[in-house]
Amino acid sequence: MLNINDASAFFAKIKKHSTADEVEAYFYGGRSALTRFANNVIHQNVADENYGVSVRSTFSGRTARASTNKLDDESLKRVVLASENLAKVQHPDPDLLPMPTPQERDAAYDLRAAQPSRHFAETAAITPEQRAAEVAGMVAIATRNKLTAAGTYSNATSIEGIFNSRGLSDWHTQTSAEASITMIAPDSSGWQKANSPNVRDVNATALAETAAHKAMTSATPQELAAGKYTVILEPAAVLDIVGFMFWDFSGQALLDERSFLNNRMGAQLFGNNVNVWDDVCHPLQSGSPFDGEGMRRQRVALIENGVVNKVVYARGTAARMKTSEMAAKVGIIGATGHGFLLPNEMGEMPSNIVFAGSKNPQTVDEMIASTERGVLVTRLWYIREVDPYEKILTGMTRDGTFLVENGQVRRGIRNFRFNESLIHMLSHVESMSEPVRASGEESFDMVVPAMKVADFNFTEVTKF
Repeated sequence: MLNINDASAFFAKIKKHSTADEVEAYFYGGRSALTRFANNVIHQNVADENYGVSVRSTFSGRTARASTNKLDDESLKRVVLASENLAKVQHPDPDLLPMPTPQERDAAYDLRAAQPSRHFAETAAITPEQRAAEVAGMVAIATRNKLTAAGTYSNATSIEGIFNSRGLSDWHTQTSAEASITMIAPDSSGWQKANSPNVRDVNATALAETAAHKAMTSATPQELAAGKYTVILEPAAVLDIVGFMFWDFSGQALLDERSFLNNRMGAQLFGNNVNVWDDVCHPLQSGSPFDGEGMRRQRVALIENGVVNKVVYARGTAARMKTSEMAAKVGIIGATGHGFLLPNEMGEMPSNIVFAGSKNPQTVDEMIASTERGVLVTRLWYIREVDPYEKILTGMTRDGTFLVENGQVRRGIRNFRFNESLIHMLSHVESMSEPVRASGEESFDMVVPAMKVADFNFTEVTKF
């Protein structure tokens, strides 16, 4: 594994080759391995180890970067030269700030003592034989229930590091384990997925049992008319739909007037039971404690009792916002440590989303028991944005959609297409479960609850 000492030595060579006013190096990469199965048999086993460095050079307000995955001295010399040549032909950016110093980083916020370890030796040491054994356990459940299983089991160790010529440096190492399974029956299916830095938090057998149960109990699905229903969204479904709004929780998005929060900051936008923050130190979260410039990620309360009072800021965005007409509407502004690698057009976004649960949380079973008539949704997919400002999304249910009547799951139903506004949805949340770390396919992992939502708009029934 590339470590901080190796990277520091590489950066010393990069500085030696550089003629720029300032130079920055971002190191990335790691080891990953994956076992894939379908039709109840393993058909692929792959492993990869790769590291790279992205070099950013700055000359009098001009900046650009170039990247390579070759770390020998000649390759480092070439990548520095490439970044410098690109920087010299850029138009000067009057808003470009000097690279941050360690003092600026630490004055803003210091999370070093607070962030839990994200590296687990047991996860890093998983062997192909162990992955195969986990797959065998999942397939055995499929075989026992006369189902066909497909999915993956993987593990990885990744690194991120940043160094700049003003003395700032930081390093992060993380492990990851992930299991995903789809159980397939003749006319139905079930799905589950989990990811965590700690392999002990990924119970592949439990995932397979749940997926099998969903496939079997949703067999022979019947058609239910489209319309507005009380819907119980399991955490994966919540994650994949709400993930579409967090690009808008950005100072740059507000300045560009491409956020649905424009002219809505400080207003009651969602139900007063909706509270969301961004927190890299939350015990169920993952990721590095610094952003693309090396600034430390702060905990930011994004939504409080349904009111959006704060968004996140990169250094440059915070400086531009302070001099804009919008400054008075968004309050005191400072860098929050959520910026992307420079240069970029997007600015920043929150990436460690944590939803608060209810003061009186309910399990999914309790939500079902309290529902006279509604729909239980395992997951959503093929989600696309219809109206960016009203945050209307369209997509489909899949892999376990059920009719709930008189407090019980009655039968599987055919999947729906939906057209739903996130503003409307998060204003009609009737109950929530305890938040969990959830994984989906349409968005990044978050800490979210299951939700019972009134008047969710299903517009069309599918043929399956």
